[in-house]
Amino acid sequence: MATTLNTVAQTFKALHKPGNPVILANVYDGISARTVASLPSSQAIATASHAVAASVGLDDDDLTLGENLRATRIIASAIVPFNKPLTVDLQDGYDSDLEHAVKELISIGVVGINLEDFSRTTNSFYTQSEAADRVRRVLAVANAQGVPDFVVNARSDKLVHGGTLDEVIARGQAYLAAGATTVFVWGGSGRGGVARDEVVKLVEAFEGRLSVILKLAGGLTARELADIGVARISVGPALQRAAIERLKETAEKVLEF
Repeated sequence: MATTLNTVAQTFKALHKPGNPVILANVYDGISARTVASLPSSQAIATASHAVAASVGLDDDDLTLGENLRATRIIASAIVPFNKPLTVDLQDGYDSDLEHAVKELISIGVVGINLEDFSRTTNSFYTQSEAADRVRRVLAVANAQGVPDFVVNARSDKLVHGGTLDEVIARGQAYLAAGATTVFVWGGSGRGGVARDEVVKLVEAFEGRLSVILKLAGGLTARELADIGVARISVGPALQRAAIERLKETAEKVLEF
């Protein structure tokens, strides 16, 4: 199994091409995962912790490792017929449970994670060296499990907490040096995310290994982000929000008397 899983990890890692990014329509339960996985244009499946939490009635900060793993098992089972890589939003890695969490995810068939540099337990940032070491720890576990090409999308939250772009760049470069495939930058001065000039600077600093979120209303388009040179694009909980809005509209029609 390990050899086969690393082949899947290699496939997923190879999709991260600056200028020709992998685009991920983030899922949150079995039906959303199966629906997205069935699309020929879907190259890989990714979860969004905010949406996963909402699907079980929790706030993002209250999503436990147990609930995250439970949802991952359901999603992994749902996409089996489609044979597509699965990456999971592991939030901050659940502090001291990081190694255990990664080992469990790999046993489910996961080949990548998002890993934040802001601890939800302490409500503070890991130092740059601590956060980089956590990337190394993830990859050490993956290597020991026979998945050396495990993909880490290392998330930096400095901008959303009032930090500077220079801080994000320094942290991102450290995460890449530690073995991360890409750096996901959250926040920015643009409408709902990083602005064009920030994306340009980050792409240059990270040699294209940048991951950003796509805002479905406003913000840079996927084509614009690709032209700048990013390697990965996701949508976070946007699909769930769109589905809930459609559900609400349909339910209102049904309930009209």
